[in-house]
Amino acid sequence: MNSDPSRLAAPARKPCHIAVIMDGNGRWAEQRKRPRTIGHRAGARAVNVCIDFCLREGIQALTLFAFSSENWKRPREEVGALMRLFLNALEREVDELHRRGVRLRFIGERSQFSPVIRERMAAAEALTAGNAALELTIAASYGGRWDIAQAARRLAEQVAAGTLAPAEIDEFRFARELSLAELPEPDLFIRTGGEQRISNFLLWQMAYTELWFTDTLWPDLSEDTLRAALADFAARERRFGLTGAQLASGLTGESA
Repeated sequence: MNSDPSRLAAPARKPCHIAVIMDGNGRWAEQRKRPRTIGHRAGARAVNVCIDFCLREGIQALTLFAFSSENWKRPREEVGALMRLFLNALEREVDELHRRGVRLRFIGERSQFSPVIRERMAAAEALTAGNAALELTIAASYGGRWDIAQAARRLAEQVAAGTLAPAEIDEFRFARELSLAELPEPDLFIRTGGEQRISNFLLWQMAYTELWFTDTLWPDLSEDTLRAALADFAARERRFGLTGAQLASGLTGESA
């Protein structure tokens, strides 16, 4: 990564779809000797920074990992505070997102959320369904392994019902049953907070995603951080299993 993102030239090409793990809220609060919940509240500002940036830059899709399936194991007080923040965000932000042409969708296992939150999620999706300025997906109670298992179960049910032959199942047919099936796979993955792992996020979908990590804690996210990520992405050669010489000759394709 470059240490001075303000000096970077504008990227020559941009990702269509960015996926983000918003990490570092708790540590941001601890550094300030504040409760972790304060960090989560500060992180909400960074969400708006990211959405604003994507809208200005013409990014087609943004997927944010807000709450993993493993996060339910956190202390009850923290989970409760996160749920209150989630509900408040659904009450405050959806109308503004709709006004700006953002389509909002949620992926993940919804059964553990309260009925009120599930109703608000469905209402937000219905309200914004016709928007096209930005596809904003919130992964909540989501896990990549859960996503793959759900897809396998749906295919197994179709085979059992006689509507699908086992020989018809290939990686493309499988991908149609996954979350985000309607979107292009992420081009760029960003994780804040200094950790360098993908933590059970979009395991199938990120097979060829460019990974970018930063020590910046999520509440400190700025436009400069995002521009640095895009500049690094623009400098990479994405081969998808081909050689550099094949790309230079104009050949395209997926990995073998």
